Amino acid sequence: MLEASIGRRDIAARYESFARVDAAGRSPLYARIAAALAIDRGIVEFLGELPPAKRQPNLLLGVVRYLYGTPAEPAEFIELVRDHADEIAATMRARRTQTNEPARCATLLPVLAQLPQPLALLEVGAAAGLCLLPDRYAYHYGSVRIEPRESRGPDPPVFSCRPGEGTPLPRRNVDVAWRAGLDLDPVDLGDESEVRWLEALVWPGEEYRLPLLRAAIEIARTDPPRVVKGDLRADLPALAASAPAEATLVVFHTAVLPYVSKSSDRSEFARTVKEVGAVWIANEGPELIPGVAAQIIRERMRGDDFLMCIDGRPVAWTDGHGTWIRWRR
Repeated sequence: MLEASIGRRDIAARYESFARVDAAGRSPLYARIAAALAIDRGIVEFLGELPPAKRQPNLLLGVVRYLYGTPAEPAEFIELVRDHADEIAATMRARRTQTNEPARCATLLPVLAQLPQPLALLEVGAAAGLCLLPDRYAYHYGSVRIEPRESRGPDPPVFSCRPGEGTPLPRRNVDVAWRAGLDLDPVDLGDESEVRWLEALVWPGEEYRLPLLRAAIEIARTDPPRVVKGDLRADLPALAASAPAEATLVVFHTAVLPYVSKSSDRSEFARTVKEVGAVWIANEGPELIPGVAAQIIRERMRGDDFLMCIDGRPVAWTDGHGTWIRWRR
């Protein structure tokens, strides 16, 4: 009984934090819905029946949006969950929050451009592999515009990103010789239900992201990046071994480490990246990247800011949706 009570308090606190930190300023509707969910006993108990990894706000909000659209009022959202609890729970158990946000490439590009070219890109948690295509997108950094490495097929999306002072903006796009991804459940862009799921993960209030996502999907469909089914804790070395020796191997990831629950597993992953001889680029919540928390202890940040690190060295604060980058001094 005590354990169940603690579990309910943890769920409520998670949704309250999501409303106050994550959704605030981005999606007023999701902020209001999440705040209402946090204090609704029936919803909290519904979530408590799911495995811990399936209780996250983004998953519930995304599944409801995917199945029924997003109601305009919290009370309607709560009623919908109560009326369709079985279908919603089953879909939450089957789905993952694979927010394949290609705009993150705008914060990745200044880091990739500093490395010896050409690059061999290996993304863990790649979903549909949209972030494996930075060289095929265009970027707008204030007065600086970067074009795709080469133009072919559909028009590329143009990702706008506000660079902070001192950000080393590239003069040209990167040269990618090889690319591959690793994911527990790769997204098939030929399956319209899978594409619809990616679109459902775009928050209300951020609809501007949808045409950019769709443009990136069309780019990927013309020449799909290779995404292999596998676990970053066990399958990275085999995939890395297929990268060409003459290219700079880069292992990168964004918003993946929350799904690696044990700190010992995250540390083992970091050791594996080093052992395969790759440059390691992590763009995550700073508390999850092994060995970096002590390096940024005096720096101010929002709860949802990401920290970009190269081989465990913090270089920049970034927005999880790629809209800004703030270089560390």
